[in-house]
Amino acid sequence: MVRILLVIATLLFSIQVALGKPITLLALGDSLTAGLGLEANEAFPVKLEAALQSRYPGLKIINGGVSGDTAADGLARLDWALTDDVGGLIVELGANDALRGLDAAQTETALNAIMVKAQLRNLPVLILGMKAPPNMGPDYVARFDGLYPRLAAKYQALLYPFYLDGVAANASLNQADGIHPNGQGVDVIVSKVIPRVEELIRKAGVK
Repeated sequence: MVRILLVIATLLFSIQVALGKPITLLALGDSLTAGLGLEANEAFPVKLEAALQSRYPGLKIINGGVSGDTAADGLARLDWALTDDVGGLIVELGANDALRGLDAAQTETALNAIMVKAQLRNLPVLILGMKAPPNMGPDYVARFDGLYPRLAAKYQALLYPFYLDGVAANASLNQADGIHPNGQGVDVIVSKVIPRVEELIRKAGVK
């Protein structure tokens, strides 16, 4: 009986250690990550961290979003954004590329380079996919939308197919511009993406 109790106590201690293990994720993105038009505590990385704190008290999610950034812009600042404590990467880039009608191959090249840099540092990656506006035409939409699952498969990265799933085109969940989620919209995104983020945390070494 004593032996069983000791085993249980050891297991409980191991769980507590795992839950309290410090883990830092970098959310690299554009205005959708930065929280354009929102209070600082309403931004996606902040709400995501808060939603996961009870289960992962050692979790920190860095808001690496810069409004207006294209995938190439995100790549250009990745090296200094990846501090030594970062153990996993969330990538939300491409929306501005699509809105500007940039060549999808250009976007894919930049995102591919981001994946290579993460791979060289043995960082697990969660890609938050984006979809091109329908008015860009079916050919562009097919080329752009297809690059995210292609990159995820190539680098065995986690994929959340569409960052704005359940929020896009819903006026009650977006700001007046119809593009950027409001606080309620961010809540919807967080609730939907959490399972994938937990997979990322596990791949980063926290069980």
